[in-house]
Amino acid sequence: MSVETEVITAPGLALADTDINWDRLDKTRFHIIGAILFTAQSALLHPTAVVKTRMQVAGSGLSHMRGIHVFRDILKNDGVPGIFRGFGTSAVGSLPGRVLALTSLEVSKDMMLKYTEGLNMPEATRIGIANGAAGMLSNLISCAYFVPLDVICQRLMVQGLPGTTFCNGPLDVVRKVIKAEGFRGLYRGFGLTAVTQSPASALWWGAYGAAQHIIWRSLGYRDDLEKKPSHIKMVGVQATAGMIAGACSSVITTPIDTVKTRLQVMDDYGVGRPSVIKTTKALLKEDGWRGFYRGFGPRFLNMSLYGTTMIVTYELIKRLSIKQAPEPEEEGVQR
Repeated sequence: MSVETEVITAPGLALADTDINWDRLDKTRFHIIGAILFTAQSALLHPTAVVKTRMQVAGSGLSHMRGIHVFRDILKNDGVPGIFRGFGTSAVGSLPGRVLALTSLEVSKDMMLKYTEGLNMPEATRIGIANGAAGMLSNLISCAYFVPLDVICQRLMVQGLPGTTFCNGPLDVVRKVIKAEGFRGLYRGFGLTAVTQSPASALWWGAYGAAQHIIWRSLGYRDDLEKKPSHIKMVGVQATAGMIAGACSSVITTPIDTVKTRLQVMDDYGVGRPSVIKTTKALLKEDGWRGFYRGFGPRFLNMSLYGTTMIVTYELIKRLSIKQAPEPEEEGVQR
């Protein structure tokens, strides 16, 4: 599960309206508006997550089908509710997690910007380091909340497939997982998620920053502070960079996601309690190295769309959450 992160303005551009720091936000509006808009965004992308998850499960009969065919198969057998399995649990359960993620992100970014203020380095580098550190810290904190939610949602997504246990709703998932494995069963894949998603977050933002930098330069925006892009152009550049970052990240992180998904949803591989090594060996035995890219198409689409919509949505949330009457000292621009 991806963590929402701050929009970074193009290096060399003094765009006050796009760089809205923590002290300029109305915190209540920020969390309420954020919860509403990110829930709507999740609803649009949830079907791709369901398709991807079902393609990654062993014995599903869907692993070698194209994503569009899996989508049609789900619609044919389960109707529209089938492509939204687990969404209610994900939407409601994510609300506290979003507050935790957004708050830790913004507070840690603000602290890093202040801590690095006196260092002798380019401003773009300083902002990049602050955002990267904030994204990594926010991701680590959020994992403690989102991993159990991920386990529950993914088990609901794969209901009825071979090797899975039928559960009557999210509470039944929790009850059966705890009964079978104890509380630690809800944290299957936690170490893998925490260890891999933090570098993945750095990869995402690195690709995003590089793509945005190249795009702005190709459009002729360098260090001329008098030349500022329109809001539409700014959003277009950020959205494009977000899409590129999501696409690049999906290529590298899909194998890890495949192992994590199977580890979280399968009950038994015939060799005792599943582990990362056992799951990886089983995947290699079944389908070779290409098995690690099961569900790549839907995941590629999901992450590309997520990168685009997340950037645009997050920018809108911050604009709508600016304090109505900021004090004069709060108007300083952090480039």
